[in-house]
Amino acid sequence: MTRSKQRAVVSAVCLAFGLQALPLYASSVTIALNGGFGSVSVPARSVEELRWEGVVPQQYDYSCGAAAVATLLTYHYGRPTTEAEVFEWMIQAGDVEQIKELGFSMLDMKQYLDAQGLQTDGFRVQLDDLARIGIPAITLINTGGYRHFVVIKGIDRGDVLVGDPAVGTVAVPKAHFESIWSGTVLGARAYSELAKTNFNHERDWRIRPSAPIGSAINRTDMASMLLQLPAINELGR
Repeated sequence: MTRSKQRAVVSAVCLAFGLQALPLYASSVTIALNGGFGSVSVPARSVEELRWEGVVPQQYDYSCGAAAVATLLTYHYGRPTTEAEVFEWMIQAGDVEQIKELGFSMLDMKQYLDAQGLQTDGFRVQLDDLARIGIPAITLINTGGYRHFVVIKGIDRGDVLVGDPAVGTVAVPKAHFESIWSGTVLGARAYSELAKTNFNHERDWRIRPSAPIGSAINRTDMASMLLQLPAINELGR
């Protein structure tokens, strides 16, 4: 597959989710804060970087399935796995030319995950039912004509938290997600308690931070605040 086609896949995903194309990795920066009592340097990360903290990025336009499997295992089942490991296993077990033309199938992914002991099955399910079950799952979406595998990492009343190998973690409005997904998920029966602890994880929802209402209010009591003030003979030093 050509690089231009790969870029087209990423662009289609971004369009489907209403995103701008993002770099696969973003560097953290250090911000110096200067105040009346000195300065401090703190690390800061961009939203783009946070998006990739819980997702394994795909390297090829037909490898989203391998990256989705690696994402599921690494960030939801505590089994660090690379896209290359999954890719090589599924290539060896499948039809290479068909995979290059159509990409990996859900059956390819099921066979790999079952080999890891996850006991997976495909289910037709509603988003509300998946939210009640409370485990992550791989699903297929249609992005501008491209079939694309992603991981459902969480669901709340308004959004679906999607781990997308092409654009990272994104919060997609439920109504919009329902218009592009297949309604079929690949979920694991084994290790369900572990999976539940990593579904709707606060780490992943950081890409959609809540409004910091009240965070600028100093809650320190007056006595503690007075202890932090400089003595009269220290002023101006």
